[in-house]
Amino acid sequence: VQLQVWGGLVQAGGSLRLSCVVSGRISSIADMGWYRQAPGKQRELVATITGGGSTNYQDSVKGRFTISRDNAKNTQYLQMNSLKPEDTAVYYCNAKVRAYLQSWYEDYWGQGTLVTVSS
Repeated sequence: VQLQVWGGLVQAGGSLRLSCVVSGRISSIADMGWYRQAPGKQRELVATITGGGSTNYQDSVKGRFTISRDNAKNTQYLQMNSLKPEDTAVYYCNAKVRAYLQSWYEDYWGQGTLVTVSS
């Protein structure tokens, strides 16, 4: 099971959408989420989404970021609007995955992608 994520560079006030695809022999995916780590800081939760579509956001991104998922494509997205320089960080995607012929869920992480918001 692998997670692949794509990010980019954007100016302050701009928008960017992150995508994360879960690939491999998968039976099901439960919660999915996005985390970020800024230089010199600990990794923090940005947003999560359950298998049923319930969402949760860090206070600093509420109203600006939207998490969503496409279960048919095993993909989650993070639409980021009104970006600020303080949103600059390495963004990681996470998914709780039950692999084929496995009866439990495991945490998987993407490789991280740098999002730079220039002022």
